[in-house]
Amino acid sequence: MDEALLRSLTPSVLTVLVRRGADFAAAEDAVQDALVEALRAWPADPPRDAKGWLVTVAWRKFLDATRSDTARRRREDRVEEEPAPGPAPAVDDTLQLYFLCAHPSLTPASAVALTLRAVGGLPTRQIAAAYLVPEATMAQRISRAKRTVSGVRFDRPGDVATVLRVLYLVFNEGYSGDVDLAAEAIRLTRQLAASIDHPEVAGLLALMLLHHARRAARTAPDGSLVPLAEQDRGRWDTALIAEGVGILQAALARDRLGEFQAQAAIAALHADAPTTEETDWVQIVEWYDELARLTDSPVVRLNRAVAVGEADGPRAGLAALSALDASLPRHTAVAAYLHERDGDLATAARMYAEAAHKAPDLAERDHLTRQAARLNARRSR
Repeated sequence: MDEALLRSLTPSVLTVLVRRGADFAAAEDAVQDALVEALRAWPADPPRDAKGWLVTVAWRKFLDATRSDTARRRREDRVEEEPAPGPAPAVDDTLQLYFLCAHPSLTPASAVALTLRAVGGLPTRQIAAAYLVPEATMAQRISRAKRTVSGVRFDRPGDVATVLRVLYLVFNEGYSGDVDLAAEAIRLTRQLAASIDHPEVAGLLALMLLHHARRAARTAPDGSLVPLAEQDRGRWDTALIAEGVGILQAALARDRLGEFQAQAAIAALHADAPTTEETDWVQIVEWYDELARLTDSPVVRLNRAVAVGEADGPRAGLAALSALDASLPRHTAVAAYLHERDGDLATAARMYAEAAHKAPDLAERDHLTRQAARLNARRSR
């Protein structure tokens, strides 16, 4: 059973049901039921046309689930529209579905959460972590979004900014989370850039390419994380870097700066440096200042503290860090790094161990634990 195939077909099947009059929540339930049926039936009897099979079964599941006096009267009209047997058109509806989920009746935050869950297939836990909220809070937000769009006609697609936010979060989860969606996010952003002349679309595509170019060097053969300073830069994809820088330069030349262009500029400065020591940290701090002005994000200010520590010394970085909420994710890990740079190995080791207990995933937890062990070993010599 190719679960990746099922996941890739889900957006197209969901779009077909919505177009045929199903409200979003009922359509999503029907598609999920069809996926369960596929997992049961396909190993013994795989269909010739996977998408067509899913569309047909999902539509029938939807009709079965909406039986009532009112629904029964409508069903006679809807059955006539049931997809005919035979191959389904090879149309990629994923990007359109992103726009449909970013419906004007939803707040941008709710639209992003709904799309990540329904289209991206990300678990609620990962979505909650991306938004820095408890999982229960995010589950309620997604449920409210489903209720809001239930019965709404999806004839007014949402705006580009919301779709960009979704694609950005899908890429981040694919890049560092449990589900590998980074390549899919890049593919969809390329489609969007080809259809919309917008500097922030270009900025997001450049950012994705520049980060993806370093992916092969981010982990060791045993799966452990490799910090940026220790990565083998010879493994970075220079073609992707060149493409990303070219796209970014064209976007910046339009003088309509947005947060994705600013993030891409920071990534480009990292990509351009032969070593960590030769990185233009002063310019990176300046870009973080621009990014903080655009977003007012505590995560941006946290990353800025690291850059300040590199540009002006670890004590300057710790001073910048002290202005931030200590409960911010990865705050303790950043403090540990800056204390190590400042020569306070005892404090750094203690904080690395503390940060390991707070780490969001196993790879990061293992990395921070090794950092603490390394410093403790140095201190005991």
